[in-house]
Amino acid sequence: MKKVFISQAMNGKTQETILAERAEAIGKAKEIFGEIEVIDSYFEDYNPEKGCVPLKYLAKSLELMADADIVFFAKGWREARGCRIEFECAKAYGIHQCSCDGWIDK
Repeated sequence: MKKVFISQAMNGKTQETILAERAEAIGKAKEIFGEIEVIDSYFEDYNPEKGCVPLKYLAKSLELMADADIVFFAKGWREARGCRIEFECAKAYGIHQCSCDGWIDK
């Protein structure tokens, strides 16, 4: 079974919006790949208004992404700095990249 990491834009979005977009991306990934294991990369404790440092959470995401077979990029990923960094890391380290529009690395 393939391990899939979901990369998605989160800045300025509510928890409900983030989780809904994440569910949509997971659904699309399952349509493409069938049975998958989704790496849990949603951090419930993240809140920049309470002093959370975005770069530290990006580092945590990259650590989780290192175990992925595929990084699935949700809609809007190209506009999100963290997603673009995750894309460059996946590309540099040979992790396949896919989005709602299909394969990015093929």
